[in-house]
Amino acid sequence: MDLTRFIRDVPDFPKQGILFKDITPLIHDPSAFRESIRRLAESVAKPDVVVAIESRGFLFGAPLAQLWDIPLVPARKFGKLPGKTVRQVYSLEYGEDTLELHADALQPGQRVVIVDDLLATGGTAAATVALVRQLGAEVVATLFVVELEGLGGRARLAPTPVHVLMTFEVHE
Repeated sequence: MDLTRFIRDVPDFPKQGILFKDITPLIHDPSAFRESIRRLAESVAKPDVVVAIESRGFLFGAPLAQLWDIPLVPARKFGKLPGKTVRQVYSLEYGEDTLELHADALQPGQRVVIVDDLLATGGTAAATVALVRQLGAEVVATLFVVELEGLGGRARLAPTPVHVLMTFEVHE
């Protein structure tokens, strides 16, 4: 199945000059969504935990955790998780943002796969890698549905293995 046909281009979103890669047609089609989950699962050995990045990463992380029968840990924006958390501040194109994990979400030595819908510059994923390591767990791979090639995300995550279902070239 050619999953690229389920990715819709939306020009000038969220701002002028951006060509947004929309995954909603993929998750709208049950067979395409199921195939994307199957391919993501087969790209790596079963980990101990899935860490899914807010918010679209939850769409792919939850079914992976269910398929593997392992825990799902959400990486959330600052202030969204109750209780004690660990935080990582990271840079955006214009400013900073913060991600959090529950402080007791991972145990030292656990093998973790991080999941998100899109890899672009890699800032959010790199912050999530840092959070997982802060709790003593091992990031064995990062999984993405779409990679925007040419924005440096893969290089920013090195040496962590990166697995993607689809790659689209971006020219800045």
